[in-house]
Amino acid sequence: MVALSGGVDSAVAALKLLQQGHQVGAVYARTWLKDDDFLAECPAKEDIENASAVSKHLGIPFTILSVVKEYRQKIVDYLVAGYRQGLTPNPDIMCNREMKFGILRDHAIAQGYDGFATGHYCQIERNDQGVPIVLEGADPNKDQSYFLAMVLSDQLKNAYFPIGTMEKSNVRAIARTEGLPNADRKDSQGICFLGKTNINQFLSEFIPDHPGPIVNHQNKVVGEHRGLHQYTIGQRKGIGVPSNTDHQAYVVVGKDLTNHILKVAFDEHRENALFTERVLLRDLNWQAQPSRNHKFLHAKVRYRDAATPIETISHPDGTVEVIFREKQRAIARGQVLAFYESNQLLGGGFYEKIY
Repeated sequence: MVALSGGVDSAVAALKLLQQGHQVGAVYARTWLKDDDFLAECPAKEDIENASAVSKHLGIPFTILSVVKEYRQKIVDYLVAGYRQGLTPNPDIMCNREMKFGILRDHAIAQGYDGFATGHYCQIERNDQGVPIVLEGADPNKDQSYFLAMVLSDQLKNAYFPIGTMEKSNVRAIARTEGLPNADRKDSQGICFLGKTNINQFLSEFIPDHPGPIVNHQNKVVGEHRGLHQYTIGQRKGIGVPSNTDHQAYVVVGKDLTNHILKVAFDEHRENALFTERVLLRDLNWQAQPSRNHKFLHAKVRYRDAATPIETISHPDGTVEVIFREKQRAIARGQVLAFYESNQLLGGGFYEKIY
């Protein structure tokens, strides 16, 4: 069973499985019952139409699975609660663990399918014991292995990534050659379920504004923010504080949750506040153990960042301290660090403290 999103990647994933001789079915996860006013730009209707058209074109059965209640509990509530606490959640990572490789995968197995496939740009192998090994996608510009960092090893046992060995340009070319109805559809951007809806617009439906002072590196009040949940570490645009006479722009360097203060600084003053050499991770998820010394690994601080050398220190409470060889910029609590050995994803953890 293939999770069809309506996009070209999952469509070509289904096509590739058919060409390999598999019996294929498709499922679309419906996360909203209706297009609410604050989700006016949500592309759910268009997604369903495209997923249905692809299934018809390929001649495979198509099912719409309603997961509205589960999605609200596992993703939306997680997102809103995180922002309320001053964190920067990553709903796409949680969507993979809780929804795609949770509810959708379970649905596929319950329907008698032997495997569950998605259009992720990553690869999967299995060792002699059948343990899944996730590798980076062949296209370095599209690799999405980072987003699987919190997926459990057991959830990957039946996983297939049919386009993981391909480059995006080839995927698009195959879609056009095979006449897939969504071959020229643009890639989706932003958070998985919001479409073009602005994140702050969405959050305003759940979290009321709570204004407070904006304070610069000299501890001087330079403005007023609308609510700490509307800002993230490293943010440059939309702060609401004008540049100085030298055209220097402020950047968000911290949040004081106790006093409800947003901290900003110019680039020349931001290094100590914005760059860090160590972090503490919680809720560690290990899909595999490194083959070499556990203390010396590589990690991706965020999606699209290059892997950087690290050292780890494990603590008795289950947390892990990570020391970067080179200081890293704008790490936000609530986001995820992904561990790698060579091109293999080992797992990940949530940022708890930034030192």
